[in-house]
Amino acid sequence: MMTFLFRFLLLLSLVAPSPTISHAASQGDSPLHLLVLGDSLTAGYGLASQQAFPARLEQALQERGWPVRVTNAGVSGSTTSGGLARLEWNLADKPDLVLVELGANDALRGLDPARTEANLDAILTLVKDRGAYPILAGMKAPRNLGRNYTESFDRIYPRLAEKHAAPLYPFFLEGVAGKAELNLEDGIHPNERGVDVIVAGITPVVERALAEVCRAQNRDDCRKD
Repeated sequence: MMTFLFRFLLLLSLVAPSPTISHAASQGDSPLHLLVLGDSLTAGYGLASQQAFPARLEQALQERGWPVRVTNAGVSGSTTSGGLARLEWNLADKPDLVLVELGANDALRGLDPARTEANLDAILTLVKDRGAYPILAGMKAPRNLGRNYTESFDRIYPRLAEKHAAPLYPFFLEGVAGKAELNLEDGIHPNERGVDVIVAGITPVVERALAEVCRAQNRDDCRKD
């Protein structure tokens, strides 16, 4: 039995494609890799995969001439603790940029904003330590949690963006939150139209980050204005 299993695994290793090798072509020929680390808002809850935020962002950026692929690392229900716990695994593919969209579930659960900030701080630190360029998407706490909580929570994102010199999109759901026509029936998750509104709003921030990475890598295949 063990001999058969060994032979099977050996055969599989010979015929299976190697994602590391295929991604490793010359840097100038391979697209920049943007990883989206998030929760259900980026995972595409209730939507087809091609309608989810990462796919729509990739399409928008490619249409504007950027050589980029976008990976969906969103997990429905994820908190900042969950994002931090899986980050090492997510970074194994060596993304050039990481867009961090986390915190909504922390606020919905009323978790301590200090813990949320510590988790996001650790995420941004690890992203930079691994040589990737961080982008931070902000979130706002539900107003029914009280003034003290909402003010403490809302201040997390601009403070961390300044600390890590990371581009900040202040509120991921800008223009979508509270608008029934742009959300699913649950009133929380964006529908296809809502995703497009988010993509349109955040694209300029992502483009500036892409330009920074292109300059840092001395690439000559990036979009030129």
